[in-house]
Amino acid sequence: MKSSAKNISLNSYDDIFSTEETREDAKREKVTDMPLSELHSFPDHPFQVRDDDSMKETVESIKEYGVLVPAIVRPRAEGGYELISGHRRKHACELAGLPTMPVIVRGLDDDAATIIMVDSNIQRENILPSERAKAYKMKLDAIKRQGERTDLTCTQVGYKLEDGKKSVQIVADQAGESRTQVQRFIRLNELTPQLQQMVDDKKIAMSPAVELSYLKPEEQTLLLDTIESEQATPSLSQAQRLKKFSAEGHLNEDSMLAIMSEEKKPEKNDLTIKADKLQKYFPKSYTPQQMEQVIIRLLDGWQKKRQRDQER
Repeated sequence: MKSSAKNISLNSYDDIFSTEETREDAKREKVTDMPLSELHSFPDHPFQVRDDDSMKETVESIKEYGVLVPAIVRPRAEGGYELISGHRRKHACELAGLPTMPVIVRGLDDDAATIIMVDSNIQRENILPSERAKAYKMKLDAIKRQGERTDLTCTQVGYKLEDGKKSVQIVADQAGESRTQVQRFIRLNELTPQLQQMVDDKKIAMSPAVELSYLKPEEQTLLLDTIESEQATPSLSQAQRLKKFSAEGHLNEDSMLAIMSEEKKPEKNDLTIKADKLQKYFPKSYTPQQMEQVIIRLLDGWQKKRQRDQER
């Protein structure tokens, strides 16, 4: 009998059944060993399959234990099956030299398949901003399209319109994000591929990237040239000014160069901790000033301990 000791780590490398209801459905569904040659990628799949250390671990685990979580697929009109979840597992099976992998076949329309594809991958670690941006947009569009249809069951309508929430709020709630953060990620889709790559590479931070997404495509192309000539990326304040100039119709090569060649002002790096988060650690009679004094004293002690540890 094969051990299930690596079940948790294996399940975490790709997607797992996210709800109790889905797990119960999976138990009733038939698992089939499918030739890898019959499995095709999901159209415009937003998540990259990378040959990194995590993939190496997955390959070794599959060699030893097999694929513990079946992929989910649906039939293709042109033949074969389309992967909804399991792209990383398929690639790992290829690297491990396996000819087949276990799958569950489901009859799903495009929108339902898109939602499951996003949900089964979005909680993975090390997702790039551009991947998250595209995934959120794909799911949002799918939920909106479902809302326009009249051929859905009451359960499906409840899913897409739960508590009367707007589609973007549903995406946010199910991803564990704020609505604002989901909207910020979706804005990244308006960046050119080159600027998206700079966000993924952490050369441009999230906040300025959102501001830059409002520039016209030709202005973004001009910005790339300016970034290269100045060997500098825009700060948040510079990105906000570029956005304002663009909206006013005043952004051109000269104005962009003037903004980008300015000496950057240090960005604010304030840290605020809400009082209700701290209050549980202090007597009710403590004032904010007293709490601050205790925190500083504890941090001083922590710093001294770190220094002693480093000197050993």
